[in-house]
Amino acid sequence: MVSAKSDKLFNSVVYLLLAAVAVVAIFPLLYVISMSLTPYSEVIKNGGFVVIPRSISFEAYQRILADPALGRSMLVTLFVTVTGTAINMILTTMAAYPLSRRNLRGRTFFLLFIVITMLFNGGLIPTYLVVRSLGMLDTLWSLIIPGAIATFNVLIMKSFFENLPEELFESAKIDGAKEFRILWQIVIPLSIPSIMTVGLFYMVGHWNSFFSAILYITDVKLHPLQVVIRNMLLLTQSNELQAEFTVPTAAMQMAAVIAGSLPIIVVYPFIQKHFTKGMLLGAIKG
Repeated sequence: MVSAKSDKLFNSVVYLLLAAVAVVAIFPLLYVISMSLTPYSEVIKNGGFVVIPRSISFEAYQRILADPALGRSMLVTLFVTVTGTAINMILTTMAAYPLSRRNLRGRTFFLLFIVITMLFNGGLIPTYLVVRSLGMLDTLWSLIIPGAIATFNVLIMKSFFENLPEELFESAKIDGAKEFRILWQIVIPLSIPSIMTVGLFYMVGHWNSFFSAILYITDVKLHPLQVVIRNMLLLTQSNELQAEFTVPTAAMQMAAVIAGSLPIIVVYPFIQKHFTKGMLLGAIKG
């Protein structure tokens, strides 16, 4: 009886903590959405802080979507995200699979060589010089190739591949399958959770990236979505332009944030089940 009461008390405390965490996580999102939909008069009336607007206005979204640069930058970002993620996954998988095989000659050396890159790198200026020497300045490839493979993601996939039953590889080799066929027909189908998880990491990284574009791209027609949104936020903070707006600066900023985040939010539910499984990489099997 005492044990049952203690379990109920423990569960109640856990539920309260989870509810508090949920409120902390949801409140900023609710505030961003509310501010983006709040009319100017209500923002002034409430001192610039609105959580639940009494009336709704889409004028902030209309002003942002009316900018032709937004649609162009969306296409640029889609190309970089789709192409970059595909290249990322191909290279990451091709690197992680041989490193997961314990019979690979020089495996320890290659792992050490790869891990060192997580601790040391050439720095900003050498990276820029490499990109320039390869002729990738003012091209979308400068947003894809320099970050084509991430060491941490390679190690995640390597860990997942190592947990696959060794008997699968032995039986496939007995049947005459080569390494590439084993990877394509056995390893990849069984590794969908890890592939989707790592792919989500790469995809979000490409979608949210803007610093590389600022460094390598000067042509405004090639600016990705995040750079265009950043420029919009800077413009809405200008005193000269603010005088012309009937939309509050905060509403423009929040609408820009929603415009940049919505596509990823829409995609996430479709891969959530794979992402949940992928978070258990390396877990002990019972």
